[in-house]
Amino acid sequence: MKVIEQLLANAGISPIAGVDEAGRGACAGPLVIASVVLNNPFAAELAVVRDSKEIAENKRDAVFDLIHNIAASVSVIIVPARDVDSRGVHAANLDGMRRAVQGLTVEPAYVLTDGYAIEGLGVPNLAVWKGDQVVVSISAASVVAKVVRDRIMREMDLEFPQYGFAGHKGYITAAHTQALNEHGPCAQHRRSFANIAALIHK
Repeated sequence: MKVIEQLLANAGISPIAGVDEAGRGACAGPLVIASVVLNNPFAAELAVVRDSKEIAENKRDAVFDLIHNIAASVSVIIVPARDVDSRGVHAANLDGMRRAVQGLTVEPAYVLTDGYAIEGLGVPNLAVWKGDQVVVSISAASVVAKVVRDRIMREMDLEFPQYGFAGHKGYITAAHTQALNEHGPCAQHRRSFANIAALIHK
């Protein structure tokens, strides 16, 4: 961890922004993209910051608060399901990544992303394989995006309790598929996803 940040720091390149998303593979709910600039990527407090999937759900909120307390800037973009449908998930993700970086109050000298380079950003950027596991600023962005999206899905569960969004967070599970078969899709389901499209055209 932090090898890439160390190389950039050694080259005098700072500040660095990390970017990651949550909800790309879900068939319901928004796509959430976060960008984080850390004041000091090497701070000891950041030892608890890892890929959001590796942090227990009951501990993510505390890590989320820590990131907000010590980050130089945090930016979050929420892309509704209807926009994912109209643009396509990949295009919506890239546009959200650009907007997340542009929304930072600290202009980064370099941007590191998890998996996808950001075309047309105007800032040097690098896609890092498994970046949420090896770059702390990307890990921080993954936690922010995940916590924000999970909160949205819990609120959505109150509006559409028949689908169990608070549990599966809009991803395809046996319980979610059963609920879809019983109730059909709601306004928060992504019509462009094959399983939802198949239900609509039954």
